[in-house]
Amino acid sequence: MEYRILGRTGIRVSPLTLGTMTYGSTTSQDEADKIVATSIDAGINLIDTANVYNTGISEQFVGKAIAKTGLREHIVLATKCHGNMFKDQPLNPNRWGNSRRQIIQQCEASLTRLNTDYIDLYQIHRPDPHCPIDETMRALDDLVRSGKVRYIGCSTFAAWQLVESLWVSEKLSLNRFVTEQPPYNLLDRRIERELIPACQHYGLGILPWSPLAGGFLTGKYTRQNTSPKDARYTNSQNPRVNELMSERCFDAIEKLQELARQKDTSLTTLSLAWCMNQPGITSPIIGPRTLEQLIDNLSALNLSITDADREAIDSIIPPGTFLSHYYDTRSYEYRSGQ
Repeated sequence: MEYRILGRTGIRVSPLTLGTMTYGSTTSQDEADKIVATSIDAGINLIDTANVYNTGISEQFVGKAIAKTGLREHIVLATKCHGNMFKDQPLNPNRWGNSRRQIIQQCEASLTRLNTDYIDLYQIHRPDPHCPIDETMRALDDLVRSGKVRYIGCSTFAAWQLVESLWVSEKLSLNRFVTEQPPYNLLDRRIERELIPACQHYGLGILPWSPLAGGFLTGKYTRQNTSPKDARYTNSQNPRVNELMSERCFDAIEKLQELARQKDTSLTTLSLAWCMNQPGITSPIIGPRTLEQLIDNLSALNLSITDADREAIDSIIPPGTFLSHYYDTRSYEYRSGQ
């Protein structure tokens, strides 16, 4: 496996990242153990989670699974903070966001759940327009200087928000973000407009989430079957999911499936390999909920994407195109509701 440099650091990471959002919901501890162990055996060394994934259970599962391998030093462990961890309790306006109080408190809690002394990559899960970015960066810098965090990153930031954070870090001599984690896949290429060029210019690694568009790029959703058995969004009442089940999306998916057949591969493999090999991309985050899905995802590591493939894909879905409004767009227009 060819490892890639993570942003402007000296850290080398695998070209695919293991995401763990389903741990504690549709993925049991036993299955999580198998997925983590198999991922490490395959060469994946970057594992990503977040405090809000199943209200801390994902972090607990990840910590236990890594401990069972005995390979903590081999792993680049990433987690995040921002969201509300206490939604089932009375409203407290200080239980979410990017304040110093929230960041320090949630980092300590994540360290405990992950059963580790340090977090390799600590990320701000979403921007917070109500909190000055200098407060956020100072808190993160303190965590780095204390040794509890090695590097810091952000997720779903707009290009201008990312650049603002870099300006503040430069001005105040603080540790800077080294990665950004945006939504990116064949149906959502918005980040090619500004974010990818900004990350390339300033030397940030890009760790795309949802490279399979929540399962829509696996081929399981079709015009004839919009609610396949055991699929993530089967019978979903989310109106943004219904928007993705549009004629233009299915038109694009069917053309991509034909391209995959021509390459004697699956739509899943083609979609992951394309994302993994796009300019500026460091390591897309896969989210297999079963060992079988993981093994299927790993096939993308062996698929070559040619210039002719890119041209064919661009003719189906032009660069910068966004075929749906499904994804959370808080980096572009902030929404409350934490």
